[in-house]
Amino acid sequence: MHEAIKNFYKQFEYDPAVENGKLTKKFDSFVMAGMGGSNLASGLLKAWRPELQIIQHRNYGLPDLPLKALKNSFFIASSYSGNTEETISAFSEAVKKKLPVAAVAAGGKLLDLARKRKKPYIQIPNIGIQPRLATGFNLMAILKLMGNGNGLREAGELKDLLKSNEYERTGKAFAKKLKGHIPIIYVSERNSAIGYNWKIKFNETGKIPAFANVFPELNHNEMTGFDVKEGTKEISKKFFFVFLKDPADNPRIIKRMNVTERLYREREFPVEVFILNGRNAFHKIFSSILIADWASYYIAGEYRVEAEQVPMVEEFKKLIK
Repeated sequence: MHEAIKNFYKQFEYDPAVENGKLTKKFDSFVMAGMGGSNLASGLLKAWRPELQIIQHRNYGLPDLPLKALKNSFFIASSYSGNTEETISAFSEAVKKKLPVAAVAAGGKLLDLARKRKKPYIQIPNIGIQPRLATGFNLMAILKLMGNGNGLREAGELKDLLKSNEYERTGKAFAKKLKGHIPIIYVSERNSAIGYNWKIKFNETGKIPAFANVFPELNHNEMTGFDVKEGTKEISKKFFFVFLKDPADNPRIIKRMNVTERLYREREFPVEVFILNGRNAFHKIFSSILIADWASYYIAGEYRVEAEQVPMVEEFKKLIK
């Protein structure tokens, strides 16, 4: 897993090829169907360009939208393994309803279905990594299906911009601070997908509970759960707050973050602040996620748990067959 994180930047050298047909029609809206790590890239695209009309679908079948709206959107089903049952269900329903649809996978039943139904697909490289570590491949494939040449060019710059060793030092140092605590990641609504990625990394790689929430909504509810009193001190003391601050956020959001940070520090909560910055928007997004990758990898080491595999997920899959 160390090598997978170290070499993550190489995923942005990938030049996706559309198989089984050409994409001729341009779409302004998209439905991205997928579960877990296979559907992380779609949220990051919204963080990259909030104006993109992307609906994330993490369920069986189709999203609850009028059929006309679905037919006016490009339906992209993504499963790294190609065997995710919810995504196969979504793809099958999209084909049944005669929606414009394509698939992204490294192999498996999803690609078999795309070939059988004569639907376009992209077969991303299968290099033996977990889906949460294949976000670069997935992002490039989705941008290709969207016909977004500017996005492909900007993302392609990451192969030269992402310096993994720089983020490794930061992530490793943070993991030592975090040990013994439960991380809660706070971020602006615009960057919610980045916070969600941090949460997923701690869950799947670090094997620890982790949570994420967004400004300004958390100031109206969650925050009050941490107004520490004598009776709640024992409940609260395990939490560690991670603020992902973006200089490009609304000034009022920045002020809310700063004030919330101050209130939490006054209540003696551990707090860590990471600034989102980079040469371009994708650099800002993925440099932050690399810190999360390294921090979760090293927190797994601190707890002496295996970082890469997700045995509880595999156990669950066997039980629901």
